[in-house]
Amino acid sequence: MNKPSQSYTIWFSQRTGSTLLGEALSSTGVAGKPGEWLHFQHKSPETLQHADLEQIWELGTTPNGVFGIKINFEQRWIDAIRKLHQLPSETPRAEVWSTGFPNCTKHIYMTRRNKVRLAVSWWRAIVSGEWHRQHGAQAEEKDIADQYHFDAIKHLLVESSMCEAAIEDFLSESGIVPLTIVYEDFVQNYEGTVRKVLEYLDVSSADVTVSPPAFDPIADEISEQWVQRFREDCQKGWENTRW
Repeated sequence: MNKPSQSYTIWFSQRTGSTLLGEALSSTGVAGKPGEWLHFQHKSPETLQHADLEQIWELGTTPNGVFGIKINFEQRWIDAIRKLHQLPSETPRAEVWSTGFPNCTKHIYMTRRNKVRLAVSWWRAIVSGEWHRQHGAQAEEKDIADQYHFDAIKHLLVESSMCEAAIEDFLSESGIVPLTIVYEDFVQNYEGTVRKVLEYLDVSSADVTVSPPAFDPIADEISEQWVQRFREDCQKGWENTRW
């Protein structure tokens, strides 16, 4: 496998639309095939080998040499690549990452404005087991109305915020200005967002067809009930209610 001529990374926290974007970009045939390759193909950073990276390049690269990967930030993978390539400890993390994924000059950061809705979506996925719903598929019949859990949702709210803080720290330390995609805007302008990414990647999209969304929204009345309940529970006793 030859090294990709261009690599890019989608950095994300849970429930920000990264899988939806990844499927859309893969469908174009010219923007790499961004998947969670490190998690799906090689689950142990401690045993990462050059052959593993070469396999990942092959899986994530389209015929034009563009490679894509998406990852929920974990420092251990950067440490594994540093060790594999015997890079000095002072080598900037972005340089380490680009050693593992050649010519990684483009970075996409996916976020969501309403972190409470993010955390509720995450918890709903955990208790229901439904992380994505294929376009046109019937909703799964599961009674989860009584599965509201304040502490769990609060934990996921904090965890997503810490993940985003780690991503932002990684980007800032190397002066990287990513293309930021906000979930709420993405779902309102799906095709426009995908074409914006293609433009950012310097990939010609004149003759590219963007496939329809691969997934349908999952949020429902139960999701909204939990959002409002958490909003009230979290601010119980506050003199100055924010929301």
